[in-house]
Amino acid sequence: MKKIHTIIFTGLIILGATSCKKYFDINTNPNDATSASPENILPQALTATGGSLNAFNTYGAQLGGYMANAGGYGAFGVAITYNFTTTNWINLWSNVYDNLEDYQAIMDKAAIDPTYTYYSAVARIMKALDYQMLVDAYNDVPYTDALHGISKLSPEYMDAKAIYKDLASQLDTAISVINSGSSVLGIKALGGYDVLFKGNLSLWKQLANTIKLRLILHSSGKVTFANTTFSSDGFLTSDALINPGYLRDNNRQNPKWTTWAFSNTGAAGNKAWMPSTFILSFYDGTKLQDPYRGKASYYQFPQTPGNRLGVENSSVAPSPEGSLWYPATVRGGTTGNDTTGALKGPGAGMPVITAAESYFMQAEAVVRGILPAGDAAALFKNGITASFTYLYTKPDGKIAGSPAADAATYISTNASYLTDLSLAADTKQKIEAIITQKYIALNMVNSDEAWNEYRRTHYPTLVNTAGASGKETFASSVSESSRPDHLPTRILYPSSEGAYNSSNVPKNVGVFTSLIFWAL
Repeated sequence: MKKIHTIIFTGLIILGATSCKKYFDINTNPNDATSASPENILPQALTATGGSLNAFNTYGAQLGGYMANAGGYGAFGVAITYNFTTTNWINLWSNVYDNLEDYQAIMDKAAIDPTYTYYSAVARIMKALDYQMLVDAYNDVPYTDALHGISKLSPEYMDAKAIYKDLASQLDTAISVINSGSSVLGIKALGGYDVLFKGNLSLWKQLANTIKLRLILHSSGKVTFANTTFSSDGFLTSDALINPGYLRDNNRQNPKWTTWAFSNTGAAGNKAWMPSTFILSFYDGTKLQDPYRGKASYYQFPQTPGNRLGVENSSVAPSPEGSLWYPATVRGGTTGNDTTGALKGPGAGMPVITAAESYFMQAEAVVRGILPAGDAAALFKNGITASFTYLYTKPDGKIAGSPAADAATYISTNASYLTDLSLAADTKQKIEAIITQKYIALNMVNSDEAWNEYRRTHYPTLVNTAGASGKETFASSVSESSRPDHLPTRILYPSSEGAYNSSNVPKNVGVFTSLIFWAL
């Protein structure tokens, strides 16, 4: 008889979410202006963003179909019914707003001392990323009234579409600020304080363009942006990875590794979850044949066990120590090998936006006419290849195997418009192919963005007829949603907003009825 562990779904306890902010924390009270310099604030702020990205990845993986409940655990409650309360996922809100305070502190200091111009531009870009994540999870949020400390303890909420519009303008401003920085006497270089791009300003401008492109694509034509063009710096063609020097040590590991694989002492991470049968169908030949990324991502693939979310019985396999997302044969928290996939090892960087996602966004923008020039089929192929490359890359940057060759074989073997955009019959099939491949590429990498894209496009395609299997849909088998796809539409504002900002927090928000402004 299996031992059944009870899951308590409050906040992010079930998720094992880990923030690395304590690693560099200098701002324990977000309502007080820190006395630290931008050089000290920036690395801890970027590291805290890495912790938030880990929490958002878990949220997206569970709601967006990458995960299901594992055997040996029970009482998953709202995690499988989707009937969320204001006490669920609260860290998504609190951690990001705390992070935003740090970036705002950098911008405030730069307003007094222009030698911190580059720091200000970087903070502006990261604020845009943070706010995009918040809007995509909650819709309207405090924006212009936020980040004013004790002077505005009850900030008003701003329309999500207006926030999106301003974020795009802020990204344009950040690029202009970087370009004007060379004229500032005594300007301070980012150098080693930049734990994302190591002071490479060209990459920062590419990140700004890439986030802006994401905003425009997300908006689905519902926002009138002031400027829909992009600077000549282009978009990301390499993975943007936060790495402050992650290593196997207390509070210094890659947060995704700590959550799902092992602690620095070797204790197993969260074992209550396993891959869904839906996502495995994109590797095992049910939908697509992809043994390459399957083996790079999952333990014992193609024998990797899966489950449909909501199924709780004694036949559901347990998750091993280190989880099924750690593909190494040699296991163990202190003895296991650094390897491929989404977890890789305790020293791996945390992905902000990967090259694969950037290429898929560009491909969609070309198809939709947002980018006036470009070869959508070539960009699509680049996205697939970049996904293979990211998964094949170990924490030290070395690549295992031949990602380009395996990607080419994958494309030719499947011979489908889902792998070769030139085979798509029309625009609809092209968009389906792009979003489906993005869904595969974001699997446990930046899972929240895949969840956003499903809600925006309803791809990948789900079958929700009576008796549908877990390979046909990722909706929970015990979902309480009345929607045709049996999925939630969003999460709720945290209980803290009801307690401390009740006059402003939006009312009558429903988990199954209230849409993010860009959603279907």
